[in-house]
Amino acid sequence: MDVGWSAFRVAIAQFAPKLGDVSANLSRHLDYVDEAKRANAQVLVFPELGLTGYQTQDLTLEVARHVRHPDIQRLIQASRDLDILFSFVEETDDCRFFVTAAYASGGRLVHRHRKVYLPTYGMFDERRYFAPGDRVRTFSARGGQAGILICEDAWHLSSPYLLAVQGASVIYVPASSPWRNTMAASDFGSHAFWRQLLQVYAQLCGCFFVFANRVGYEDGVHFYGGSGVMGPNGEWVAEGPASESAMVVADLDFRDVRRARYTTPLMRDERVRLVLAEIEEAVRRRSTDEAGD
Repeated sequence: MDVGWSAFRVAIAQFAPKLGDVSANLSRHLDYVDEAKRANAQVLVFPELGLTGYQTQDLTLEVARHVRHPDIQRLIQASRDLDILFSFVEETDDCRFFVTAAYASGGRLVHRHRKVYLPTYGMFDERRYFAPGDRVRTFSARGGQAGILICEDAWHLSSPYLLAVQGASVIYVPASSPWRNTMAASDFGSHAFWRQLLQVYAQLCGCFFVFANRVGYEDGVHFYGGSGVMGPNGEWVAEGPASESAMVVADLDFRDVRRARYTTPLMRDERVRLVLAEIEEAVRRRSTDEAGD
């Protein structure tokens, strides 16, 4: 795997997974691998739970896969010619279930991110079915240090911050975001909100954000797509359509990161030890308050 800084091409597979049909979804993934190769992409990114569909609920036991499962291994082996980021319901040896995004390169599993924040508001009930992850870490990939945040993870300020202070220059965000939840289209959960969020994060962190959102309907819920790549200057490098399947292709160039971090060196000037000390103090105060209740 080439971890040197240079331009590289990323492809986003914006499609509608079939709920509960891992075999069909795996075939779609492999088709997109072939398409991405023809587009000369070096990295291919799939949406959150692209192998299973989003609302697995009582199907969780049927669709869950251990990383050693042949379905997962087929995708890992498919990464010999290009890097692949895919998402599935992961089952561990101790029978816990996670919403996981895996990054494979050179025919091996390089990194796994387990979704940390599982929403339980509006139409969401993820915490009922899944265990939360407990790490937000970077890893070596094309373009240097990379990180992964799965959908809701990106709605918590601490998540991109933790990756940025670890040196991430590209942050991948596989998502299954509906057009709206219980709120108005102009509020949280909307296409507009995601666009604003990614723009602010990219400028503050001085890095690329690769947003891979699914499309289609599940149980009456409309997933809108709108995938794309936000550059460190707060401008879209590439944008996908709404409500239809597409492959979105973009070229990411480290020179954009370098320029952004030089002209606006926010991450350079971060006082991480101060942040750590104040968080520890906030935790101490909260623990004291809870003990007094």
